[in-house]
Amino acid sequence: MNLWLDEILATDAVGETWQQQARVAALVDKLRAKAFGITPENVDEVIERRSHLLKSVFPAFSQFCQTTIQIEPKEMLQVLWDLWLPLGIKLASQRQQLERPLIQGILGGQGTGKTTMCKVLSLILDQLGYRTVSLSLDDLYKTYSDRLLLTQQDPRLIWRGPPGTHDVDLGLNVLDQIRQFQNPVMLPRFDKSAYGGGGDRTNPEIVTNIDIVLFEGWFVGVRPIDPDLFDTAPPPILTDEDKAFARDLNLRLHDYLPLWERLDSLIVLYPTDYRCSLEWRKQAEQQMIAAGKSGMSNAEIEQFVNYFWRSLHPELFIKPLVKDATAVDLVIEIHADHSFGEVGWSFCCTQTKC
Repeated sequence: MNLWLDEILATDAVGETWQQQARVAALVDKLRAKAFGITPENVDEVIERRSHLLKSVFPAFSQFCQTTIQIEPKEMLQVLWDLWLPLGIKLASQRQQLERPLIQGILGGQGTGKTTMCKVLSLILDQLGYRTVSLSLDDLYKTYSDRLLLTQQDPRLIWRGPPGTHDVDLGLNVLDQIRQFQNPVMLPRFDKSAYGGGGDRTNPEIVTNIDIVLFEGWFVGVRPIDPDLFDTAPPPILTDEDKAFARDLNLRLHDYLPLWERLDSLIVLYPTDYRCSLEWRKQAEQQMIAAGKSGMSNAEIEQFVNYFWRSLHPELFIKPLVKDATAVDLVIEIHADHSFGEVGWSFCCTQTKC
């Protein structure tokens, strides 16, 4: 960790030596600097604002690290400074310019850190004076009884999650109410433990005066692709049945396009290798079992993850999306060890160093 971050937390004024190190660090990564609007002309102002925000948010951030993710706060200080603080400032600025609630989409698969990022951003935005709520695509699942009927109609939909298992109209109604400043708003919530893990709607959360919605999910913002691409799809889309399933779910994505139109911006948490999600899921299940909870075996996990890769394969849907600067506003790379890599406007930018 950079020592000047300790200095910022410990003192009222940062020495010139540390200030210079902070300047260099802010500008050395040109992609990140461009994404967060940092220039040689405004870097001192950026550092000063971020320093004040770091001090004000650190007590709540420290408690979150210790109680929720059980990591020493100092271990997360660098990512807080480099990514979460400037991202929070960026979202606050977007909200101010919009003059209405901001709907921020966050796309990320298993283990990419969507939930953690949403909670940290909420802490930061609260310090900046913005009322922020998180809404997951999971909160829009159809009811348990509706999903039973759905499974009878299409036995291939054995798990909740793929396109077709959500109540899109519910999402549209909620987002439209928020965008139109309606109060209060009933945010839908979903209890995954209901019906022995089948899951069902639970009591909604009543919220007022929302400024920013962090709308996250494993295929938030994902668009239909050319069905011919399934002819040469990667594993585990192998058989004719697999290809038919993939094509049918690709068609169902059209139903979600009105929902994506409500997004003001889209952030993608992008694993450098999509197969990391399988290992991350195995690690998560092993930790649950070690803690005395029930968890899936490795074979069950592979079956589960492969099911979702058959429904919306990352190589077919996510990889092209992050190259589309018209659809995605920010791409954050995730390494196999969960650390953050390059941050830029789109993956094509990270490839070409634009």
